[in-house]
Amino acid sequence: MQWSNIFNINKKCTHDKVPLDQDIYYCPDCGELVENQWFLVRCACCGMKEVATVRNGEVVPLENFCHNCGGKGYTVERIEKLDCVNINYAIVLREIVNNEINEYTQSWVEAMQTTNYIPKLLK
Repeated sequence: MQWSNIFNINKKCTHDKVPLDQDIYYCPDCGELVENQWFLVRCACCGMKEVATVRNGEVVPLENFCHNCGGKGYTVERIEKLDCVNINYAIVLREIVNNEINEYTQSWVEAMQTTNYIPKLLK
């Protein structure tokens, strides 16, 4: 056991209280805007769905080989919505949404010749 686990040093929020049925939701623990992303893992050889897990932030198959063909290659595909067919194989990753505004619109009014002119709000 590490000292950081014992004393909760540098502990990140895992967003466990974000509901799985919402696409985007604010985490009640940390207040961040979190997006639920669903992923499926398929065998690269035969295309069979495999049970997935997350290791070091990466979606990988739970087993090291495909039980159908024995292949070791796999592909990860993102699905938009979880349905009843994929519920046993899909895995969720919770990503923080950066909602920074990179574009802005600016408008201005040129001053008139009179010195006492006060610009009015444009509508």
